[in-house]
Amino acid sequence: EFDRMVAAGEFAEWATVHGHRYGTARRPLEEGLEAGEDLLLDIDVQGARQIKAIYPGAVSIFLIPPSRNSLEQRLRSRGTDDEQTVRRRLEGACREIESAPGYDYLVVNDDLARTVETVIAIVEAERSRVERIRRDDLERLLADFRAGRG
Repeated sequence: EFDRMVAAGEFAEWATVHGHRYGTARRPLEEGLEAGEDLLLDIDVQGARQIKAIYPGAVSIFLIPPSRNSLEQRLRSRGTDDEQTVRRRLEGACREIESAPGYDYLVVNDDLARTVETVIAIVEAERSRVERIRRDDLERLLADFRAGRG
């Protein structure tokens, strides 16, 4: 099914990461965008590049652990990966971190509550960008103020 969806262009982005294939289906993404929803995608750097290419107005946030040691501790504390997998994930993370300067925002994930607050603040700020405000809403506001002159 995954291969069929790739061939049919049904993914907005897809990649093989750590030996597993992941993708974001295009249809629900398009439906959410058309409905004016804020969509958060948890994707790797390959997927982020693909999304930015298709949706240039997408906002990218790179979540980064406070240190390599912290990331290693997090991976090991899960207890789900063998030593080889932990090393592969660490090596991959070191390569991916090189992509951070190409993102719109960088958030150091050192405290979950603070990280969530920061991401919410970014979403709220991005909603207020003039180019993101629906054109008819902006025109209505401007007309209201113009009508009140004089």
